[in-house]
Amino acid sequence: MLQSVGQRRPVTDSGEDPRVGELLAAVSRLRRELAGHPAEFPDRGIAEDELAALQAMALGGAPESARLRRSLLLVAGAIGSVSALAAALAAVREAVDRLSSSG
Repeated sequence: MLQSVGQRRPVTDSGEDPRVGELLAAVSRLRRELAGHPAEFPDRGIAEDELAALQAMALGGAPESARLRRSLLLVAGAIGSVSALAAALAAVREAVDRLSSSG
């Protein structure tokens, strides 16, 4: 969703952009699913580190679009071939897209 100049981001009653909450929820889900995935793979640590970075950026407020996308790219590259994690990864991608496309 594109914003016009002067248009404000939607916020919840608490003042938080709901897209940040969506990103946090998606990252949390993927982190849980990754932790529960029994297979080890070479780039698992990279995925875990970048998911932690995504969470920290979201918690820090107004994350930078380029940094969000970089972390998403690293996560996708690290776990993109693990089909069991595809739906959770897609949710993170969608949340990053929504948050960074109007920032």
